[in-house]
Amino acid sequence: MCRWMAWSGQPVLVDELLFKPAHGLIEQSLRSRMGVETTNGDGFGLGWYGAGEGPAVYHSVTPAWSDANLREIAAHIESSMFLAHVRATTGTAVQQTNCHPFRHGRWLFVHNGVINGYHEMRRDLMLGVDPSLFAEIAGSTDSEVLFHLALTFGLEDDPIGALEKAIGFVEDIAARQGIPDAVQASVGVTDGVRLWAIRYSTERRSRTLFASTDAASIRRLHPENPRLQTLDDEDRLVVSEPIADLPGVWHEIPEASALVIQPGADEPRPFAPPVGATAIRT
Repeated sequence: MCRWMAWSGQPVLVDELLFKPAHGLIEQSLRSRMGVETTNGDGFGLGWYGAGEGPAVYHSVTPAWSDANLREIAAHIESSMFLAHVRATTGTAVQQTNCHPFRHGRWLFVHNGVINGYHEMRRDLMLGVDPSLFAEIAGSTDSEVLFHLALTFGLEDDPIGALEKAIGFVEDIAARQGIPDAVQASVGVTDGVRLWAIRYSTERRSRTLFASTDAASIRRLHPENPRLQTLDDEDRLVVSEPIADLPGVWHEIPEASALVIQPGADEPRPFAPPVGATAIRT
């Protein structure tokens, strides 16, 4: 399907996490260890927060491992919050408008997964999107529609609750149409200050998602690694699969749960879409 990563913490050069780790996201685009597909070469996207207003995005349909422009800019972009995504299409076109992250105002959204039966349900799902948001949907992916459903259900006020309602809405339509195992979702969403990482699937067998443990523990576990000794207490990395083989550094985000990464203490939360969700507008 896809692989993604998110950084929240001190400002870092993007290529420190994309290119330099032994199994960073660019390596995963070519040789994923835990993904459904080994190769994720159907596009790349980067979204970051810098000096300008709101987030910036870079999208390309060139495979990430051979994107010379990406390598150039990654060595010069420094950010304290960014999302990156390598795509393996589940049937929609390879085009820039289908590359993640998707953006709305100050928000960025990435997704690894699939809405099963999407083409059969697409009309009903699209009708669930608030009309004021409809014109923003530029691509053809289930991920972009899921994002706009979450915006419809109030993502800007309550990201977890809105995504629960959006996924519940999808599952409700799927149940009515006899489509099993409707949702497979590993989601990252951020407003530039906080990061929400969510792992959920209808069949309770979600794609992998990991978060780095607290920086103090990492420094204590690996005193021999000078790079890890520079971690600040607020530094946190979320990844579809670990970017380096470092014992004790990674913990798997549990099934049907969310992790809120924020200034101060991070917050694990359950994630439970409601049964029989309804759209705000139909």
